Parts: sequence; C-alpha cells; structure tokens
Amino acid sequence: MDFDLVIKIVMLVLFFGVMVGVGVYCRKNATNVSGFVLGGRSVGPWLTAFAYGTSYFSAVIFIGYAGQFGWKFGIASTWIGIGNALIGSLLAWVILGRRTRIMTQHLNSSTMPEFFGKRFNSNGLKIGASIITFIFLIPYTASLYNGLSRLFSMAFNIDYVWCIIAMSVLTGIYVIAGGYMATAINDFIQGLIMIVGIVAVIAAVLMNQGGFESALNKLAEVPAETPGAFNSFFGPDPLSLLFVVILTSLGTWGLPQMVQKFYAIKHERDIKKGTIISTAFAIIVAGGCYFLGGFGRLFGAQIEYNPATGQPIFDSIIPNMLSGLPSLLIAVVVILVLSASMSTLSSLVIASSSTLTIDLLKGNIVKKMNEKKQVLLIRIFIVVFIAISACIAIYQVYSKNASVQFIAQLMGVSWGALAGAFLAPFLYGLYWKKTTKLACWVSFIFGVGLMLFNLIMGIFFKGVLPAFWQSPINCGAIAMLAGLVIVPVVSLISPKPDKKLVEDAFACYEKQVPAKQKNSLD
Repeated sequence: MDFDLVIKIVMLVLFFGVMVGVGVYCRKNATNVSGFVLGGRSVGPWLTAFAYGTSYFSAVIFIGYAGQFGWKFGIASTWIGIGNALIGSLLAWVILGRRTRIMTQHLNSSTMPEFFGKRFNSNGLKIGASIITFIFLIPYTASLYNGLSRLFSMAFNIDYVWCIIAMSVLTGIYVIAGGYMATAINDFIQGLIMIVGIVAVIAAVLMNQGGFESALNKLAEVPAETPGAFNSFFGPDPLSLLFVVILTSLGTWGLPQMVQKFYAIKHERDIKKGTIISTAFAIIVAGGCYFLGGFGRLFGAQIEYNPATGQPIFDSIIPNMLSGLPSLLIAVVVILVLSASMSTLSSLVIASSSTLTIDLLKGNIVKKMNEKKQVLLIRIFIVVFIAISACIAIYQVYSKNASVQFIAQLMGVSWGALAGAFLAPFLYGLYWKKTTKLACWVSFIFGVGLMLFNLIMGIFFKGVLPAFWQSPINCGAIAMLAGLVIVPVVSLISPKPDKKLVEDAFACYEKQVPAKQKNSLD
C-alpha cells in the first residue's frame, strides 16, 4: 500500500476514534433534556466559543463559499471573513449573549421556538417557528456534504458515497451518545484542527506562488473589466460583496443552532471570555478561508468548468488549489473539512430534533411526555435527520432529475429564510417590551415568503426578475434587514402585549445577584 495513503488513513482513524470516544465519555451528561440539549447550562467559555465557531463555519464555507466568492471578488473576499468575525461573532456575543442566557433560563426554554412560545404566550408562534426550523434545517444539513466529494476523490480516490456514510454514522454515534456536551468537546477538538489546518494551508499555497507579495502581483495581472480589480481593496463588485457580508454575518443572529449556544453558558465571566475566543477563532478560520479563496483565479488553468456555460465549477476551486500540496498536509486538509462538516452537522441535528420533539410533538401531538421519553425521541429524530440529509446528498450525486436542482436551490435559501424570519423577533423580544405577537408573525411570513418567492422564480421563471433579485444572497440580506424595520412598525400599530406577561418576562433582568442580573449572572 502507498505510504502516503497509509498516513491519511491512520490520521482519519485516529480522528474518528477520538470523536466516538468523547461521545461515550459524555453519555452521563445526556440523561435529561437540559443535559442532552444544553449540557445542563454549564458549558465553559472555550467549549461554547468553539462550538459557536465550528457550527458557523462548515465545509460549505471552506470549499464552496471561499472558492465562489474568492473567484468573484478576489482578495477583497477577505472582507467576508472580517465581517463574520466582527458582526457574526463579536457583536452577536456582545448583544445577544448575556440577555439570551438570562431570559431563556428565566422562561425555561431550551429552543428558539420554545422561546417565542413562552415570551409571547403563543403556542401558535412556537409551532410556526418549529415548522420553519424543521423545513429549512434539513436542506441546510444536506448541504454540508457539498464539496467533500472532490476533496475525497483527490485524497483517497474513493466513492463519495462512502464519505457521506462514514461521516453520518460517526457523527450520529457521538451526538446520540453524549448530546450537547459531547458535541461541544468535539467541536473544541475540531476547532483546533481547523485553526492549525487553515494556517498551514495558507502558508503552503502562498509559498508555492512565491510568497504573499508575488501572489498578489500575479492576481493583479488577471484579466478583468477594471485592471487590477482582483487584488484591489473592495474588489470588482463592492455592492454584491456588501450583501454577502450582511447575509453571512448578520444571519447568525437568527439561526436556531447558533443562538442556542448562548443558552448553555455557565457564568458571567464565560461570556466575556467566549466573546474574545469566538472572535479570534472567526478571524483565523473565516478570514483565512476567504483570504485563501481570493487567490483562486491564479489556478484557473487547473479547475473544472461547466461545458454548457463556460463558468467555473466553484466546488472544484479549493480542492484544485490544494492538489499539489504534500500528502501529510492534504491529510490535514481532509480532516479540517471533515471537522468543519461534522461540527456543523452535529449542531444542526440537535437543533432540528430538539425542536421537533419539544416544540411540535410535546403537548400538541403527544400530550404527556416525560423527560426520559423526550430524550429518547430526540435521539431517534437525530438518526432520522442524519439519514434524510445523507440520502439527499447521495441522491444529488447520482440523479440527473430536475427535482435535484430544486433541492440544491432550497439549500441556498435556507440560511436566508431562517435568519430572515427569526432574527428581528428574537432580538426585539430580548430588548423591547412593546414587541407584539403579530409583529413576529409578519416577520416569519415575510422572511420565509421572500425566500420562497426567490426560489420559485429561480426555478420556473428564470430571467424574469432583475439580476439583483435573482440572487438568494441578496434576498436573504434584504429579508433580515427588512425584519428589523417590520417588527417595530407592526408592533406600534398592533394591539399592545399583555403588560403582566411582559413584566414577568423582563423581571429576570432586574433580579439582584447582588447587582441587577442584566449586569451579572448569578
């Protein structure tokens, strides 16, 4: 057997062994709903920050977005990573972290839909939010496998299906066994791998181009409508770049699997530390990924192109950039991408299964459900969600049916629909007493409706909309920004919320601990 192949296999076996071992070790922490879904609300700053970061940045970022936006914007795509760090991590922790932890514990809510239900005393809001979460997290989960096929073909020359199956089974084992705590510990390990991997890969790729200055000069020579656009400060299309930054950065504020990380924080000081750690992680990983992708056009002769359109196949850009690296480094990259995918997959399936169990089934379809039965159902749904996402990914590989295009496009609108629906109601619900139930419904309907409209027009009426509105990225950013206006406007013209309900919800911030709890956790 080839020695290089042996190195790669040994590293993979060790990686998978550690992941499963952590799951088995943490099984004692996953005996009730709070322990399984939130780690007993006792997770420290390092684990929480890394769990947040690794859930944020998946293989979609490293393989798909870094290649696509690096090709489109050149070195200016680094701004996306900077935006992810400052808006998606730093501001998210500062603005949402403490208040989310305090109010969700006060309301005894374990999921975002449950928060809406208790904050606004509306079972309908809880069910509506859980249905939106259920529908749009499944295609988002399936998208995590995108891009892995070319990477594994390059490294191992094996069928992509085996990669999907292995990743699904092993992720399922450690999540089902150890719940959120196992996920958080494995996220920490996977996050360290991602940091080391991205730094090593950037260094190797730039060295192969003669160093940073030489690579930048070569990028300036790439033909463009504006000479030197691909190594300029804001790239060839600053407006489109801005909307990408908004979608990928502000979107985290409204994603259930991201916000849920704040539910589990243990202590006040953990929020401050977690803010710093999470921001630094995002700068290295997201900034590094988009910075690397910015040099993609230097490898134009090596990547694959769509023969029908002549456009590059974006998922092929990063793998081809890495194909000339030493075997040991390629093995590190494979584990890096697996880490990014498995960490996000574990976070998504916990969010999906807990929402379906706690928010949709409990009290609605199944009237009486004790803790033991809830944990069992969550575990069962984890298996179901992982299996569905794996089947969608495999089906995409082998089927040429037009419906697969629908699935692929649905993955693209998932982020925009979730964040567009939830961001504004959740943010105002934490801060503004006048937020109403009707405003939440309008935000839900507008966010989901706009993204479904974009999806339907893109499938059945291509070319009818102006170019700006054809982009799911632009529509997703508009949905989020519009929600921030819609919620206060509708709240001011709709019936006022019950005063006692609101005062009870916000009383948690005034608790003496010995300072007011909005300034310090007990």
